Amino acid sequence: MQETTRLAGLVQERIGDIVADHRQALEVLGPDAEPLLQEALGFLAGGKRFRAQFAALGYRAVSPLDLAGDVGIEFGAVLDAACALELFHAAALIHDDVIDRSDTRRGRAAVHRHFAAVHRDGGLRGDSDHFGLATAILLGDLLQSWADEQFERACDATPDREAARRARGHFNRMRSEVAVGQYLDVLEEQQPVFAAHDVQLERSTRVLVYKSAKYSVEAPLLIGAALAGADDAQEETLADFGLPIGVSFQLRDDLLGVFGDEEVTGKPSGDDLVEGKRTVLVALARESLPNTQRRIFDDMLGSPLDPEQVELLQRTIRESGAVEQVEEMISRNVARAIGALQQSPLRGDASAQLAQLAERATQRSR
Repeated sequence: MQETTRLAGLVQERIGDIVADHRQALEVLGPDAEPLLQEALGFLAGGKRFRAQFAALGYRAVSPLDLAGDVGIEFGAVLDAACALELFHAAALIHDDVIDRSDTRRGRAAVHRHFAAVHRDGGLRGDSDHFGLATAILLGDLLQSWADEQFERACDATPDREAARRARGHFNRMRSEVAVGQYLDVLEEQQPVFAAHDVQLERSTRVLVYKSAKYSVEAPLLIGAALAGADDAQEETLADFGLPIGVSFQLRDDLLGVFGDEEVTGKPSGDDLVEGKRTVLVALARESLPNTQRRIFDDMLGSPLDPEQVELLQRTIRESGAVEQVEEMISRNVARAIGALQQSPLRGDASAQLAQLAERATQRSR
């Protein structure tokens, strides 16, 4: 836990420096740009930093150096890559909140809601909501640009050019998969009816894998390992570990999106139900419902819901047995991932730390 806290502190410090450098470079644009840059810094504060941690452990898992004593000083390149991942993640969250019409993020107003309020309070002309959406899109784009610059810095600091090339390949593929996975999620929500159960479950799983699971765990591990010069066998082991942990991570997120405590998660309880997310949890719940109850469930999902209606859907999902099924899926995937570390070509100390981080990532309450 102490090392995790230290890494989070190093990442936050480096991100603060990155934003400060960009603010200084952009001073020529004048004071009107300051609210945008200030919001960038505020949005980048805090967070669980799981992606940064997995990148650091991916590096450590294959590095021949003894890095147990200090994270981020001996391997500055992976710290830069970790910050790039956090910048990209922040951009993805901002755009995700626009897509989902979310009001809050981490207990504060979502970026597009914040700038809509700035517009209203400032007495600006035009539509406040449109201004908020436009500004949030632009801030997300800006953070993606900074993420790419920071990742390029990590690659430039890596003496092994083949290692840098492989790391860049993982980073580029991750960004493409997230964008297309997000599109598939949006498309799925617009389908007029649910597909047959097996087809629906496959679609929901595909969205889960490409929108979140791979970029939350597998890609950071592979990026960190590549920067340390990982070979094919080491990358294969980390992928075999990372994907099932990423799946478990997102399955836990889906449970929190339905049952999470707003004071803990920073998002309203049942938010995924209001947004109409067709998650694996929802697909499993529907399968066990009688036809009439299933039709009512489908009609309510994705519509404006009052607290009593949210509670009704939550109770329906619990009574369906879907929660237990998802918990079993999480446990199976974690066991599969831990099994991939047995007799693996990774450093033993790093394997133990990966197992510990996997437990924290998949059993969290926010």
